[in-house]
Amino acid sequence: MNDAEILKLFLERSERAIEVLSEKYGRAASKLAKNIVGDERDAEECVNDAYLAVWNTVPPKEPSPMSQYLYGIVRNISVNRVRYNTAEKRGEYTLCLDELEEAVPSPGGTESEFESGELSHAIDAFIDTLGKTDRMIFVRRYWYLDSISDLSKAAGLREGAVRTRLSRIRSRLKKFLERKGEAL
Repeated sequence: MNDAEILKLFLERSERAIEVLSEKYGRAASKLAKNIVGDERDAEECVNDAYLAVWNTVPPKEPSPMSQYLYGIVRNISVNRVRYNTAEKRGEYTLCLDELEEAVPSPGGTESEFESGELSHAIDAFIDTLGKTDRMIFVRRYWYLDSISDLSKAAGLREGAVRTRLSRIRSRLKKFLERKGEAL
């Protein structure tokens, strides 16, 4: 089923809508949640909460593409779960934030900067300057929170090469943001 047909099911308030959404995007949503929360059961709860949030917001919203709408909700719920569970736990989420703080230093911390949305336009512009492979590595690492191992497989590169690319991308991001006046 395509997104328009899934959306139609939601608009008709058919319970099958969540089932179809889960069949089509559930695996990726679960992987995203697990990458963030680090626990299978918590990830499952986050995804189920996201399905409920989609059910409660469609209608009136009519998101397109449905996948990005779902993944955004899953990501937000998962990040909130990490905050709720503990601030001491170091999963991929905190590792990624630590990595980005090299490129985006701020007194309030990278997390609050991202939440405030102040950097989103500048980072979007930076991502547009990246080549296809670097863009994939950057987005999958810092949005989907994929591990270095997963990125290595996806890009067909050694793990060391992926780490090196990420380091260079962060360095370019820092320079880009400094030129834009966004970094301290």
